[in-house]
Amino acid sequence: MAIIAPSLLASNFLRLSDECVMLNESEADWFHLDVMDGRFVPNISFGLPVIEQIRTMTSKVCDVHLMIEEPERYAEAFKKAGADILTVHIEACRHLHRNIQQIRNLGMEPGVALNPHTPVEMLYNVLSDISIVCIMSVNPGFGGQQFIPHTLQKIKTLRTKIDQLGLNTKIEVDGGITWENAAEILNAGAHVLVAGSTVFKAKSPKKMISDLKKL
Repeated sequence: MAIIAPSLLASNFLRLSDECVMLNESEADWFHLDVMDGRFVPNISFGLPVIEQIRTMTSKVCDVHLMIEEPERYAEAFKKAGADILTVHIEACRHLHRNIQQIRNLGMEPGVALNPHTPVEMLYNVLSDISIVCIMSVNPGFGGQQFIPHTLQKIKTLRTKIDQLGLNTKIEVDGGITWENAAEILNAGAHVLVAGSTVFKAKSPKKMISDLKKL
């Protein structure tokens, strides 16, 4: 069954506590939390204080996605803020293996994200060291973008490699996920769907989450 990780970037920030309660009451598995620094991506989102408060609202997995430069400088702070999973971008890490070790040593599950132009083969040397591969299916920085079709082939290639190696590494797909394409993404080999606007802009977010879980 798919893991559903609604992205709070698409939530109503004036009603953030209500949004957290809704997710707690829903079948959502993870809270997906996008952190942007205005340097690695051309946008700024939210940071440590917001995540600290969200952590107090839920016992579900806090899946923190760092779209920032020099993530190693902040890994310990995000652990203290309540991150269960900490995902860094391969494009932002000069010493990726060291970043992965740091995250695991701090007691979090390490994830690595790939931008749309980055081939999945670049991760093969560290695949056994990471818990999550986050395949970006849009260019990172803004919500509401359209899914990039080539992502499906990347998912299939990566899933084949993971299965060949007998790993438990999960494939997370982030960006442009809709009710219309979610089944195809899962059939390609994804384990985790990050859904922002599709959930929070739905007439009934809880029902949308439930429907996605059933795919």
